[in-house]
Amino acid sequence: MPVEILMPELGESVHEGTVSRWLKNVGDFVKEDEPVVEIMTDKVNTELGAPASGVLVKIIVPEGGEVEVFHAMGLIETDKSAAAAQASETPAKKEEPPKEAAAAKVPEVKAPEPEVPAARTGERRWYSPLVRSMAKQHGVTESELGQIVGSGAGGRVNKKDIESYLQRRGSGSAVTVPMPELGKAPTMASGAESETMALTGMRKMIAEAMVRSSQVPVVSTLTEIDVTPLVKFRELNKDSFAQQYGVKLTYTPFFIKALTEALTEFPYLNSSLVDNQITVNHAVHMGVAVSLGEKGEGGLIVPVIRNCHAMSIVDIAKALESIAARARGNKLEVKDVQGATFTLTNPGSYGAILGTPMINAPQAGIAGAYGIVKRAVIVEDMIAVRSIMNLVLTYDHRLVDGLMAGRFLQSVKGKLEGMSFFK
Repeated sequence: MPVEILMPELGESVHEGTVSRWLKNVGDFVKEDEPVVEIMTDKVNTELGAPASGVLVKIIVPEGGEVEVFHAMGLIETDKSAAAAQASETPAKKEEPPKEAAAAKVPEVKAPEPEVPAARTGERRWYSPLVRSMAKQHGVTESELGQIVGSGAGGRVNKKDIESYLQRRGSGSAVTVPMPELGKAPTMASGAESETMALTGMRKMIAEAMVRSSQVPVVSTLTEIDVTPLVKFRELNKDSFAQQYGVKLTYTPFFIKALTEALTEFPYLNSSLVDNQITVNHAVHMGVAVSLGEKGEGGLIVPVIRNCHAMSIVDIAKALESIAARARGNKLEVKDVQGATFTLTNPGSYGAILGTPMINAPQAGIAGAYGIVKRAVIVEDMIAVRSIMNLVLTYDHRLVDGLMAGRFLQSVKGKLEGMSFFK
């Protein structure tokens, strides 16, 4: 009997995912637990292992297709003889070639071909055997391929995209546009008025999560913090800290530490509201927004540093560097993005000086730490140049009122300005 490859539950409130890439073709033999398909959700991208050893005899959900949790994406035949017979009757391809290409011989391919660089963006892109065959038959160069906007998962070029391009090229109106980075609008080529693409994969799921969060009545409150002592401390100690502990000393561990201590004082900001039931958390599990991919090309994800209330600055710095490294290498696991009780985002790391972050419902709050800038301020009736940053708290107004939010921010402000966690 065939064994179903089921879409697993990849996180809290995750009900569906997108098949971003099949790692095996129909007719391929796979071993149990060998990666067979890549899945993308708003929380994590992950490879799924085969549930049993056998032959992949059917792909139910193609690349770019959406699948609900616990639904089948493909079938593996564990009886090798039956599987071989069935596989021989099933063409080892996902799409039929166009009629005009029917006479062309498509070479059998058992593994994905190597990625090639995109013509303008410098990114590396993968093309299916079918797309490769169609491009070769119609004389589409690597440069042209690299500039076709893909409508598949993650911007992948599929059969429809290359057919549309060939049709436009044949009529003399072909317009190529470099593949945009995730979450960015496509760059307009000369003469192009617009380019439309589907909202798919991670961006689609992030959009759905943000729509859910937008239903929560929230308020944002801002405070200014004089972090001059923190800036001086880091400047004096960053080299020795790296030598002694093996990790960089950034500002973020200090933000996490100050927020954590304040959350233990104001636990309603460390709570959640679901179905009129309030869960107040006494342990602080801090979600921290970090970039995916080596250069952040995969967007942002929010892995969790657990039990921050029991950690020192050094412990937090090590945990932060670990999750950031795994995010850059796309090695985060499902457990790494589950269970946050509060979230910190740090737009200041890329130059933003003010904003209003959106909460990740059902969490009660999120803090945004913005860029540290030198400003002339009044200190004891005298003008002084100080390092100032904005800290913004967005909170669920059903759980937290303005008075509590203000006191929470004052607590964080006092800890950072006084460097009290070293006393």
